Amino acid sequence: MDKNGPVDVTEVPFRATAGAPPGAEVLGFGDLLARARGHDIDPYATKRLAFHELIAVRTGALRCSVDFTEHELTPGSWLWVRPGQISQYRSDLTRAEGTIVLFLPGFLSPATVDAAHVDQPHWQLPLTPRGAEADAVRHVLELLESEYRQLVGLPLEVHIEVVRHLLAVLVLRLAHVRGAQSGDEAGSAAFRSFQQAVERDFARTHRVEEYARRLGYSVRTLTRATQAAAGCGAKRYLDDRILLEAKRLLVHTGLTATAIGDRLGFPDATVFTKFFRQRAGETPATFRHRARGNRP
Repeated sequence: MDKNGPVDVTEVPFRATAGAPPGAEVLGFGDLLARARGHDIDPYATKRLAFHELIAVRTGALRCSVDFTEHELTPGSWLWVRPGQISQYRSDLTRAEGTIVLFLPGFLSPATVDAAHVDQPHWQLPLTPRGAEADAVRHVLELLESEYRQLVGLPLEVHIEVVRHLLAVLVLRLAHVRGAQSGDEAGSAAFRSFQQAVERDFARTHRVEEYARRLGYSVRTLTRATQAAAGCGAKRYLDDRILLEAKRLLVHTGLTATAIGDRLGFPDATVFTKFFRQRAGETPATFRHRARGNRP
C-alpha cells in the first residue's frame, strides 16, 4: 500500500492454543513470535486485539505504541493493552526477554474486574513497580508462569481455576501499585457509569450535561469522579475519547475529514476541524499526513 494511504489494522481474535487453559495464555517473547506466525499474523503489524495483553519486560528494552502514544519498556516495566486499543511492537522482540499474558474479557470474575479496574483504560503506561511492590508482582508472575505450564497433576477444570486465580492476584497487584491509579475514587460508580456511557454514545452527544441527565448525576459529581479516576474533568475525558477516535479514523481509513466529522456527530466539517485543531494542535489533514509518514 502507498505510504500515504491508510495504515492497515490487523484485527486479532483470541485463538486458544491446543492444551492450554481456554481464555488465557502465558508466553515468553519468543513464544509470542511463534504463536503469531503460526496464525499467519505479522507480530509487528499495527493491530487491534480482542483480548487483554499484559507485557512484562525482564531484560533488554521494548518499544511499543498504544493509540498514538509511544512507550519504551525497560526491565521491570509493564504495559497493559486493552481490547479495542490499536497497538504495535516498534522494536525487535528478540532483543528483549519477558512475559506476555493474554486473557479474554470475561475470564476473570466480576469481583476481580471491579476491584482491579480491568475495564478502565486509564492506567498510565508503562508502569514500573518498585521495592516491595516489584517483589510481590514478580513472585506472582513467576508462580503464574509455573502453574500455567503444569498441565499434569490436576484435572483440567482445576488447572483453569488455578490460572484464573493467580491471574486475578496479578492484576489486583498491578492495579494497586503506586501510580497505577490517579485517585482513591478510580472505581467509583459515577465514573464507571460515565465511562460506559461515553464509550457507547460519544459519537452521538458531546455534552456532559446530557450524560449527567441520563445517568442521574449532577455535572459536578461526574466531573469530580472523573478527575479522581482519570486525572481530568468530565469534559476533557469526553473530548479525549472523541479525539482518539478521530485520530484512528484519520490514520486507519480513507474517509475524508468531512465524513469523519459526520461519523463522530459534528454538524459540519468546520466545527470538526476547529475541535481537532484546538485539542490536537494541528488540522486533521496535517495530523493524517504526519502520522502516516511516521509509520515504520
